[in-house]
Amino acid sequence: MFPDLFSVQGKTALVTGGSRGIGYMIAEGLLRAGARVYISSRKADACAAAEKELSQYGEIKAIPADVSTEEGCRALIGEVASQTSELHILVNNAGTTWGASFDEFPDKGWDRVLGTNVKAPFNLTRAARPLLEAASTPGDPARVINIGSIDGMIVPGFGNFSYSASKAAIHHLTRHMAAELSPSILVNAIAPGPFPSKMMEGPLKELGDQLVEASPVGRIGRTEDIAAAAVYLSSHATTYMTGAVIPLDGGLSTTLGIDLGSE
Repeated sequence: MFPDLFSVQGKTALVTGGSRGIGYMIAEGLLRAGARVYISSRKADACAAAEKELSQYGEIKAIPADVSTEEGCRALIGEVASQTSELHILVNNAGTTWGASFDEFPDKGWDRVLGTNVKAPFNLTRAARPLLEAASTPGDPARVINIGSIDGMIVPGFGNFSYSASKAAIHHLTRHMAAELSPSILVNAIAPGPFPSKMMEGPLKELGDQLVEASPVGRIGRTEDIAAAAVYLSSHATTYMTGAVIPLDGGLSTTLGIDLGSE
């Protein structure tokens, strides 16, 4: 058992939003660990570029898709189903954000973010359920990994009201889906902190030094950090885990304290 405890060799995975950022890091990690990986992204050129870059690590196929609508989710899963009869791992990573002041935050900033960050993981998982069930075995269930955020666990210092709310929602939806889909499909979430990505480009440029200084481990996330977490949740090592939300933030959320000063 132990030599294969963390193995995903031969498994098939779909990573949404896999052409860049955390999704790309997860796809690379799964490929390096021996999985066959599908990635999706809205932009065809980004898909093609990521497929070319990631092909050095293993069998990769990129599918352009817009998962912000139910039709887009079903079309993506339909394309995957045309190429494989089993899906062992679904990583719901595609996400978006919106920033504005409290008084100026628009309705479209809610509709777009909640549609992509909450409705899409639900719709994708529902559409993929037959493929996930086909891949599941009593000793090794299929896996769904939702990508949340520590912004759904603590109050962020930015005006990203719909984003933080959506990530708190996906954390709870993870638990709800875990209860619904077990024991054949296990559903867990990763709540990343700061990682180098397009979404974090602005905050890291503005506050990167402060984030590093505030981190108990003294750095931001790296590819191997998120890749290891995804491989772990996809492997036999976590067949006794479902409904969990794992903070992956160098301790930013888990060791947060309030300095009340000295008396």
